[in-house]
Amino acid sequence: LCGEKEVHMTLEKAKELLKVQADFGGFYNANSAKLILAEVTREHGQAAVDRLIRDLNLDKVFGFEAGMHFEGGLVIKK
Repeated sequence: LCGEKEVHMTLEKAKELLKVQADFGGFYNANSAKLILAEVTREHGQAAVDRLIRDLNLDKVFGFEAGMHFEGGLVIKK
């Protein structure tokens, strides 16, 4: 849209948002986390996603693993 700034997901903001989702846990928060990780993938790449999964223990909270690829609310491949 004309005149609107494009907003980017910083890794700091992604980590902050993912921490909130992880603290709550559960199915709906896992879906929100997938959406956040999909955005991180687009803007920062798979290595950044893998690092966030490890740093925030998303493997234990949501069963996410390093190498999982997120698109929207879906895990596409590992």
